Amino acid sequence: MNVITNEKLDKYFLITKKAIDKAKTVINSEEKEKAEDFLDMATRYYDDAQFFRKKGNIVNAFAAVNYSHGWLDAGARIGLFKVKDSHLFTVD
Repeated sequence: MNVITNEKLDKYFLITKKAIDKAKTVINSEEKEKAEDFLDMATRYYDDAQFFRKKGNIVNAFAAVNYSHGWLDAGARIGLFKVKDSHLFTVD
């Protein structure tokens, strides 16, 4: 389906919020500065997504929430966040 529904957006917001909350608790202390930078970018994109959604701009909201999660996934893959949760992150 090529439609961004409110249900789909709700799902992505929920998963990304859980991933942000999880990442905050598992920062690699040896790479703290870099991890915090990735987390900051993820949080900023998440906030942007909320802003776009409130304005009714569903396409940009969907894009921003996915960028947010992309920062989290990238941080997890390079070890900035010590996670093993393959439901919230693209890790094995």
